[in-house]
Amino acid sequence: VATQSTWDIFCYILVMSSLQMVNAKADQVKKVQALALNINAGTGLKEVLRTNLGPKGTYKMLIGGAGQIKLTKDGNVLLQEMQIQHPTACMIARAATAQDDIVGDGTTTIVLFIGELLKLSESYLMEGIHPRTLADGIEKAKSRCIEFLDKTKIAKIVDRELLLNMAHISLLTKLSPGMASTMDQIVVDAVLAIKNGEEPIDLHMVEIMHMRHK
Repeated sequence: VATQSTWDIFCYILVMSSLQMVNAKADQVKKVQALALNINAGTGLKEVLRTNLGPKGTYKMLIGGAGQIKLTKDGNVLLQEMQIQHPTACMIARAATAQDDIVGDGTTTIVLFIGELLKLSESYLMEGIHPRTLADGIEKAKSRCIEFLDKTKIAKIVDRELLLNMAHISLLTKLSPGMASTMDQIVVDAVLAIKNGEEPIDLHMVEIMHMRHK
């Protein structure tokens, strides 16, 4: 039968072995400082993408290591091309790109929404409110918003006109108005070409081809 001291030594060895796995060169900060760093990372990423939102958003110039230049105001492209180092900022970027993978739009909106929530939460944290309490409040607010949207939503028939409006709004945030007016009709007609009656559209039949120009 192991004595208490034996278990103490065993536990001490386990703890010491786990501590040895920590990077000795890593920065160590207290919980208040770590919380401030996480909030600053989220708000900093928000400030980078803030001017990209909407049809009047500004373009960003990205220069690669080999000197290649890319002009875009698409939040998904910017987040994929940016070299984000902070873990919290990386988590926000992954959540935003997942939104683009599922819906196809709203990447910049997600970053701005999360960054603004972090900014507003900072004042409450300074008053001594626990982060868990804030997270529970935000979760309840999300549930109330979903309930409100379910009650007020209006069912519409998905026809070509509705699809054109949706495509046009989405493309306006990425292209010039003239090009968006042309591309929205091309995109909608291409998707409707593979529509089979009332069955849902098979997205695996939609292929995006990139044309390389000299």
